[in-house]
Amino acid sequence: MTELTSERIDKWLWAARFFKTRSLAQEAVELGRVKLNGERIKPAKEVKLSDKLEIHRGEDVFEVLVAGFSLQRGPASVARELYMETEEGQRRREERAVLRKLAVEPALDRTSKGRPTKREGRELRRLRGY
Repeated sequence: MTELTSERIDKWLWAARFFKTRSLAQEAVELGRVKLNGERIKPAKEVKLSDKLEIHRGEDVFEVLVAGFSLQRGPASVARELYMETEEGQRRREERAVLRKLAVEPALDRTSKGRPTKREGRELRRLRGY
């Protein structure tokens, strides 16, 4: 069996369980949510050992170093061995999580998305005196 020395970034992100599917990983790379050594890349870019990745996933930003490769997606315990999170990145991510718990962003707190429902519309009209 041959030992991998590099792997496509989209495959690696999928195997390391940062994204559920390879297509989601590809989309994140194309949108610039994943940076390799501080630069935007394409989904076919090869990552090598000790490359530094900055991965934006929702509200979280992960700063990791590539520590290994996998031929297939495995359990989370195996996926965790494929990278090593930097101490500074982990500290910043935890600080952001604490801030989000203390002060919830009002726009994110809204339960319904998009247009108000018929019931919410009636309540708004009643409150405004229409």
